[in-house]
Amino acid sequence: MFTKRQKTIMLRPIVFGLLCIVLCPWSVNAQTMVYLEHSETLSFDKERLENAQILRGNVIFRHEEALMYCDSAYFYEGTNSLDAFGHIRFVQGDTLHGYCDMLFYDGNTKLARMRHNVKLVHGLENANPTILTTDTMNYDRKENIAYYYSGGEVRDSLNTLTSIRGNYQPDNNQAVFSEDVVLTNERFTLTSDTLLYNTETKVADIISPTTIVYEEETTIRSSRGWYNTQTERSMLLDRSVVEHTDGKSMTGDTIYYDKVIGFGKVLHHMAMCDSVRHATLYGEYGQMWEQDSRGYATDSALMVDWSDSLHYAYIHADTLFTEEIWYSDSLLMADSTLTDSTYRRVRAHHGVRVYRDDMQMVCDSMVYLGCDSTIYLYTDPICWSDNQQISADSMRVFIVNGVIDHAIGIKNALCVMNDSTDIYNQMSGKQITAYLTDGEVRTVDVSGNALTIYYPKDDNSGYVGLNTTESSFIRVYIEDQQVQRIRFTQQTTGVLYPLDQVPENGDRLALFFWEEASRPTDPDDVFRKAKVQSRTIKPESGKSKDKKSKK
Repeated sequence: MFTKRQKTIMLRPIVFGLLCIVLCPWSVNAQTMVYLEHSETLSFDKERLENAQILRGNVIFRHEEALMYCDSAYFYEGTNSLDAFGHIRFVQGDTLHGYCDMLFYDGNTKLARMRHNVKLVHGLENANPTILTTDTMNYDRKENIAYYYSGGEVRDSLNTLTSIRGNYQPDNNQAVFSEDVVLTNERFTLTSDTLLYNTETKVADIISPTTIVYEEETTIRSSRGWYNTQTERSMLLDRSVVEHTDGKSMTGDTIYYDKVIGFGKVLHHMAMCDSVRHATLYGEYGQMWEQDSRGYATDSALMVDWSDSLHYAYIHADTLFTEEIWYSDSLLMADSTLTDSTYRRVRAHHGVRVYRDDMQMVCDSMVYLGCDSTIYLYTDPICWSDNQQISADSMRVFIVNGVIDHAIGIKNALCVMNDSTDIYNQMSGKQITAYLTDGEVRTVDVSGNALTIYYPKDDNSGYVGLNTTESSFIRVYIEDQQVQRIRFTQQTTGVLYPLDQVPENGDRLALFFWEEASRPTDPDDVFRKAKVQSRTIKPESGKSKDKKSKK
């Protein structure tokens, strides 16, 4: 009889032996042995290949669920490995087939080294499979990954990809390519240094500087994002660019782009450039439609017009729109001077501020028409040039060859010239037209109940007094930002007051206001939120209450 302690001591080596059987790697290898299924001949050459079985004729090996076919082989049963030669076919499951001229297989590591005329086919061969071809490939069955390092090609139903290095995972259809990566499609070509690609979803993940070129149409440049080669939709990050051969481009921190419908959406630091019409649209958010070249920007929206290299125009508003408008066929036939079939239209809504070094403008909304190079200003517009300020209910600014030619103020029109501190020459009427030469106002026409207040000077540039006039039409000539002379119609009334006898409020027209504080002073100042003072129309100076009551 054995004591309890003696039984415990006797059981210990038995338990240890069982653990060795369970944990010992040899037991695992025993379950994953490479088996010879068939060979027409089997021989040995102890002097040349001491540990090898030499097999010839329809040789077949099996390792787990994989089958390997070849013309001849060396089988190293002791190391659980083999070398196969001639017409090699490797089959794993129903959807993975490999072909090559030479195969070196290790059953312990499950690594297949395939050499010369290598082809790996994933998927049913009659259902558009993924095909990898190269001259040198290793296939790791344990991780189920195939990789090449001396040049290869992966082809699926839609695209063909080539690179120096690459790997492919049949489990998730994911491929990684590096060094001289080229993806070719019947519509475009993609080049990159490193690219991730899924052969099932047809999505390319961009992780390095990448260029996508649509021949004679569009070029996409990005270093991060994704591109669906099937739907041609993409999400592009890190200051990506979409360029078109017609001179238009779109840049942004984040771009959503749909090539099929020609639509792009940009977030953060957007820039839409038209190098033909010399204009760029900026903003923190914007959208673009390739059809009609339509686009808009909002959130710090800014348009820079650089058609005149000497006078850039900076336009800011809450929202800016730009689009191309087609001339009608009848107009094209009637006007032989038209050199283009379209013209640009720009619309700015709410809080419009414009800076040019020769003129500055503010209003609530604005429209620019490229067909006649005219700017339309609506709701409390004001224009400044040098020491002159022009305002009206609405205004039009005409540009000729990139230079402002003249501006028209319509209804409640007012022109004010700041001659010196608190001295303002003023003109008002139903319409005011200011003509510019070399960026300076040289002539001002006032029509319809034209009123003026101005300060004539003597030969020593001293003020003679204050002159008030009323006429149906007045023309004012200006030189060096000073009133030189004024021409009136025959039916004109006026009074010249000595400076010490000017009536109370007689130095201001009813429409007078001076809004220098709201004037944009430089390109950055267009973003300033300036509140324009209220324009309350006062009674005209020098008019009696009786006249007003009759009126």
